[in-house]
Amino acid sequence: MKFRVLIEQDEDGVFIASVPELPGCISQGKTRSEAISNITDAIQGYLVSLKKHNEPIPPSITEELVEINA
Repeated sequence: MKFRVLIEQDEDGVFIASVPELPGCISQGKTRSEAISNITDAIQGYLVSLKKHNEPIPPSITEELVEINA
């Protein structure tokens, strides 16, 4: 399965990773790589919890990149 992960760097330099398809699935790391590793673990735990509670896995969000000449 593939999930879209948004990564932002906060004012303290910490990388925050979130998964729009999985509400509340958020993690962080001191580096971008660490944040990706941590969110991967969080996604796996989230999916285990969904299965345990017989909840469906939300469908993936599709996206397109649109280039604007400004």
